[in-house]
Amino acid sequence: MTRAIRVRAFFALAVLALSLYITLTVPVRLGLDLRGGTQIVLETRDSPTARADSEATDRTLEVLRHRIDALGVSEPTIARSGDNRIIVELPGVQDPREAADVLGRTAQLTFHPVLGTDPATETGAKSDTGSGAVDSDESGRPVRLGPSALTGADVDSAEARIDPQTGTGWFVGIEFKGAGDAWAELTGKAACHPAGDPARRVAIVLDDKVISSPQVDPSVACRTGIAGGSTQITGSFSREEARELGLLINGGALPVPVETVEQRTVGPTLGATAIEASAWAAVIGTALTSLFIIAVYRLLGALAALALACYGVISYAALVALGATLTLPGLAGFVLAIGMAVDANVLVFERAREEYAARRKGLRPALDAGFRNAFSAIADSNITTLIAAGLLFLLASGPVRGFGVTLGIGVLASMLSALVITRVLADHAVARRSVRRRPQLTGIADTGRVRDWLTRRNPDLMRRGRTWLAASAVALVLATSGIAVKGLNFGVEFTGGRLMEYAASSPVDADRARAALAGAGLPRAVVQTSGDGDLTVRTDQLTNAEAAKVDRAVGEVAGGAEKIRDELIGPSLGDELRRGALIALATALAAQLLYLAVRFRWAFGASAVAAMVHDTLILIGVFAWLGKPVDGVFLAALLTVIGYSVNDSVVVFDRIRELTADNRTGGPDGPGGPDGRRKKVPFPVLANTAILQTLPRTVNTGMGAVFILAALTLLGGDSLTDFALALLIGIVVGTYSSMFTAAPLAIELHARNNPPPGGRKRGSR
Repeated sequence: MTRAIRVRAFFALAVLALSLYITLTVPVRLGLDLRGGTQIVLETRDSPTARADSEATDRTLEVLRHRIDALGVSEPTIARSGDNRIIVELPGVQDPREAADVLGRTAQLTFHPVLGTDPATETGAKSDTGSGAVDSDESGRPVRLGPSALTGADVDSAEARIDPQTGTGWFVGIEFKGAGDAWAELTGKAACHPAGDPARRVAIVLDDKVISSPQVDPSVACRTGIAGGSTQITGSFSREEARELGLLINGGALPVPVETVEQRTVGPTLGATAIEASAWAAVIGTALTSLFIIAVYRLLGALAALALACYGVISYAALVALGATLTLPGLAGFVLAIGMAVDANVLVFERAREEYAARRKGLRPALDAGFRNAFSAIADSNITTLIAAGLLFLLASGPVRGFGVTLGIGVLASMLSALVITRVLADHAVARRSVRRRPQLTGIADTGRVRDWLTRRNPDLMRRGRTWLAASAVALVLATSGIAVKGLNFGVEFTGGRLMEYAASSPVDADRARAALAGAGLPRAVVQTSGDGDLTVRTDQLTNAEAAKVDRAVGEVAGGAEKIRDELIGPSLGDELRRGALIALATALAAQLLYLAVRFRWAFGASAVAAMVHDTLILIGVFAWLGKPVDGVFLAALLTVIGYSVNDSVVVFDRIRELTADNRTGGPDGPGGPDGRRKKVPFPVLANTAILQTLPRTVNTGMGAVFILAALTLLGGDSLTDFALALLIGIVVGTYSSMFTAAPLAIELHARNNPPPGGRKRGSR
């Protein structure tokens, strides 16, 4: 055993041992879409007296933290996002109405003297801090208020209480801090007016609304007031109303107003179902993928399957160690990366097959050459996928960002699995005498059925390159015409609005549901039903009170239904997310073009990017024809398809680059001329040879990914079906375009850039 093998073996064992330790001892942090709960995104707004800058947002966050603590939610999370957004996660909270109301209210509490009534004033006039301002009291009668004498900042504590002896109901007891004299002065002035006079009242105003204006008790003496630094707020409160008011007062006033721009609620059953479905998809997909590579590569395939299991442990441990949150799209990315991890193994084994067939120097030299020659293609293809993952992390938000994290970890773990763990296991296997005696057991001592068939037929796929380009153009027109004919079904993430999903015990008639919602004041609600009882309602912006009407209407039609998902996206956030999606796509194209321009000649880079645009537009067009939603999860799938498309093109172009170098220097492949030098092979022939040589890798890698995605499509549930379907379409189209769009286009560009002697431009063969 050489020193390099020992170092790789020690490194692999150390990483695997550490990963096992982390996996067994550190629990993974699940996102709310998997464990159930509510996420609220609040955005601070400017007020007439304060600007919603970074400092005001920090103060707002601290006030909200006190309110959340008072709610009694287990393991809440509150964090800033940018300069003026605050993300609040409340695990286990299934009814977001109370939480949103408590968090979103400014809770500006003030105490005013009542100067008198004003019958001539229209009910509902707004008050201000000036003397003589008019408002409506708790009974709806207009009153004139004086300037505020105390504010919520003077309150030390507030608590909901009930008086069981008098039976007066619930009230809020308030203790003042250092403001007892001010309270005594305010109530003392009111006590100078006779009983029944409106001026004997003190108005308690919360958020510019009079919530209580009690008369000062007749026992209170003029100029003396209520001493002791405490008082009671009464107002015919229910228990919940008194508790909420006390909570708001205790939490303090927000420095600036806040607006709910996003709200997501996921039921625990949906998250549990998604985890179970994804787990089954991972098990079945991985089993099928492992059986496939074992059937193709025999012993080395079995070792690669073992390395895949190690990959799963390593990537999971990395996710846990980084403290990343595992979301539903992230879970799909974790499963998907298993299929993508096969790619590097297939590249190595196919190159090893070529080396063994060409030189017959033994298993160890062929395997070493396979790892060495495949490294460039592995690095290039994985870097392009990492670019897509990085863009998702930087430009996306919420669960989609989790997909970017998981995908990036999966790519790095797959390279470690293929280049280190698989190599250690393979080196150990081919060093066994029993294996060397039976090289056919390894799977690299024969060329494989696909390569044998290609060798016998030797098809000239690039002879009609322009025909392939025309076919790609026709497919592009047919697909993208769906965008013009049917339009894109943008999800609420990109349009704003509210999306609520219900699970009923039996199928619900969509027309009855629409009629019920119209009766509840929502005639424009979009209703979709499925045969298993699921019902989805999509509307414009709704308050939580209006959403409660939808709940009641659906419950009456369905005979009882469980809300399993509730998403609210504000219009400003929808516009922002839509712009972000366009920026993400444009940045992805630019980043891939820049990378390819550095790694390859311009013709290759332009061709790969053109094929990538081709794949992107076809996928969007197919979703337009199918009426599938274009949302954040679709964006994650689209950027992954972009990475996969470039991945395939890079493998082909990397082989063209290698063959071109041999062609220039007189490499070992190909016939030699009369003077012993290699004949110069035309570029179209080199491109055709590269496609035929890499086609087995493309087929085998695609099959590995298809097994995983098919399992996700069939078993992943409604939440993952569209995601997996988009990736399936992307893989099929990307495999086609790498051979029949990118390569013919590169031939055309090469011919125009390198005309033959005599000035004539060479066409495609």
